[in-house]
Formats: sequence, C-alpha cells, structure tokens
Amino acid sequence: MDRRHLANCSSTNHSLFFLVVVVVLLLHSCLLLPNPLVAVAEDSSSAIISRFQQYLQIDTAQPNPGYHEAADFLISQAKSIGLEFQSIEFVDGKPLVLLKWAGSQPTLPSILLYSHTDVVPVEQHKWAYPAFGAHLDSHGNIYARGSQDMKCVGMQYLEAVRRLKSSGFQPIRSIYLAFAPDEEIGGHDGAEKFADSDIFRTMNVGIVLDEGLASPSEKYRPFFAERSPWWLVIKAFGAPGHGAKLYDNSAMENLLKSIESVRRFRASQFDLVKSGLKEEGEVISVNMVFLKAGTPSPTGFVMNLQPSEAEAGFDIRVPPTADPESLERRIAEEWAPVSRNMTYQLGQFKQKATVYDSFGRPLLTKTDNSNPWWALLEEAVKKANGKLGKPEIFPAATDSRYFRLKGLPSIGFSPMANTPILLHDHNEFLNRAQYLKGIDIYESIIKVYTSYVVQASNEGTKDEL
Repeated sequence: MDRRHLANCSSTNHSLFFLVVVVVLLLHSCLLLPNPLVAVAEDSSSAIISRFQQYLQIDTAQPNPGYHEAADFLISQAKSIGLEFQSIEFVDGKPLVLLKWAGSQPTLPSILLYSHTDVVPVEQHKWAYPAFGAHLDSHGNIYARGSQDMKCVGMQYLEAVRRLKSSGFQPIRSIYLAFAPDEEIGGHDGAEKFADSDIFRTMNVGIVLDEGLASPSEKYRPFFAERSPWWLVIKAFGAPGHGAKLYDNSAMENLLKSIESVRRFRASQFDLVKSGLKEEGEVISVNMVFLKAGTPSPTGFVMNLQPSEAEAGFDIRVPPTADPESLERRIAEEWAPVSRNMTYQLGQFKQKATVYDSFGRPLLTKTDNSNPWWALLEEAVKKANGKLGKPEIFPAATDSRYFRLKGLPSIGFSPMANTPILLHDHNEFLNRAQYLKGIDIYESIIKVYTSYVVQASNEGTKDEL
C-alpha cells in the first residue's frame, strides 16, 4: 500500500470519527434539553397552580371575609378568559360574582356552576403552615383554608372554561359561574337571595353543580340531596331549691331526662351507620352543642342553689328520606313533654329547614332515567378517566338547598379522589395532582352538559330540559 493511499484512509477515518462525535454530542444535547411540548405543559400547570394559590391567599374567613378582594380577583380572571361578568350585591358589602359564557342556543336551559367564596375561621397555632399562605410542600400538597371547601372547585370551573375557550369549543347551552358569599353562615345573604332574584329567573337554569366532599378512595363522591338543619333548644323549668334537698321535677333533673332520651335516639341512629346498614347522610343525626344552667356568682356559680331553669341546644340534621312529622312527635312526646315541665316552642328552633321543595316533593335530585343530567355526569366523568361512586345524601347543609327548593336539579360534586376529608379541619390541603385532574373532569362535564340537546319528541317537556 503506497503512502498516498494510507493518507486517504487516515483522512476518511478522521472524518468518520468526527461525524460519530458530532452525532453523540447532538444526542446528548437532545437528552439534556427538555421536550418543548413537555416544557409548555409544565409551564401551563405551574400557571394553573399559581392562580389557585392566589385565590387561596385571599383571606375570606368568616366573620370578616375579604369579599371585595376576592371579587376583584375573580373578575380579573373572567377578563383574561373573555367571559361576561358582573358583581351583584343583594346585601351591601357582600358581592356575588356572576360570569357568563353565552351558548349558541341561548333559549335552552343553562348550566350553573356554583361555588362560595367564604371559608370558616382558623386556629392558626394548630396549623403546620400559614392558613392563607397556600404553601406547596415537597409532596405536592397545597395547604390552605378553602383548598377543599371550596375554592378549589371555583377555580377548577374557571380553568376548565379557560381551556375550552382557548381550544375553540363553542357551547350550545349558556354556562354561568357564580361565586357567592356567606355559605358558611347559612347563605341567607348569598344563595338564598340569589335564587329568589329576578336575575336568577332570567338565567333559565336547567342544572346546578355545587360542592361535594373529598373521597378517600379512587371514586369521586356525587351528592343528590342533603340533610336539613333543625337547631333545637329545649328548656326545662322547676322550683328553685336548696342544693342539699332531694325533690322531684327540678329543672336540671327534667333536662337530664330529656338529654338521656335524645342520647338513646342518637345511639340508635349511629348504630345503623356503624353496622354499615346506612350511610351517614341517610340517618337523623343529633348532637348536643350547648348546656346552660345554674345561677351565676362573682366566682362562678352558686353551689347551694338548684336553678329554676335549664336549657340545652341540639344540632339535628334530617335527611329528605325521613319522616319529619314523626320526629316532631318524638320531640313533643319524649324529648320535651309538657308533663315534665318542658318546652320546645317553634320559636325556639334557631333554624328549621324544610325537607320538601316548593312543590311539596322531597328535597332531592333524582338519579334515575328521569334526570338526564345524572346520566350525563356519569358519562362525562368516565370520558375523563374518572370513577364515580354511588350517589349519596350530603351529611351537612350546602347552598344547593336553595336551588332544590325551586324544583331545580342540583348535584354536589367536588372531584377530589384519594384525598382525606379535611373541610373545616386544621391543615386543610389538596394535592396538586388531584387539583389538576379535577380540571380535566370539569372540562369533560362542561363539554357534555353544554352540548346536550333534547330529542325533538321531548322538546316541550320541561322535566327533560
């Protein structure tokens, strides 16, 4: 082999070596650089979480919620998405923010996505992080009052609508998003006045979605009804007497007999839950919340004087499947009988909500074929790769009752799976991944609900919507 041929071989080898090095470097750099699509998705998720944190950081705790700051934030979000908006004050200082995305057929009954802006107070010294700091820990948990109840849902509505609008989706039905005040103190200056307003009547609402509960399992929990609160005060009377004297029918003795009767009923209801025969929302719950008796003194109470009056307060929750007349008879005959110098006048109910709607029907939303919105919810959750549990009665009260009173279907639903129930608890949190998944769920629900058109043969049937 001559020297010239060797030189050519050497040059070829160097070229091949250089090419291999370049390819290796390019592959290495590709591995190091983030995929542009992944990077965009991560940036989007970060922005979504940031907006959630901003809402959580607004202190809207009762009794002095920062309602106007929350309203300003929500309206800024509506502007950024391109939604119609208005702030309505049925009571001064308590704005209800109402957003609208008009459908292509606005005469069809609309969809109302409802949430409340206020939250319950906190005992900050019992929290691991500031309750309005929206701290995101290394496990992806976002700690804040309202993270479960229910600022998460309100923001998930907005994020789902933001995605759908940006994708070019056009709803057939109009969709409203309502952010109301005062749910945590009864909703009388918020949802109750809203449901009775001319504004609400013009909205022609066909279905309401409101809050539910977190689910410790992989299945989301839907709620078709709730228990009505009866806040009862029972009062006992008796002659005052010396603290050392034994005699019948003292006020304290009579009240304690009533408390024992209530306790036995409570235990019988609780046993049904413990045995698995009924869910918590299906029984009548009774809890004593205060006991007031005794003659005050500068150092406490007079110890050698039996009081002439004594009273106790009870938080009773009645499901729409119960017989309210039977419960009233029990109160009159067993818990507060006149024969034992007891009273429980209607005026002594601090609150006594009905279990019937304005048409005399049980205050619940149907979950059978007569309610197309229920089947559509099941379909939408399944499409988003979620799992829906069996319908339940919500154990407490929500603002849904004001819409069900009007005869409207209302479903309680908060998409939080594999999550401990922490509403009103210390260290309330929601995991980042669950929050983001909930947006997917609502995107699917909104798409299915707003695209629903009734078959021509049923167009005139209001029940079919």
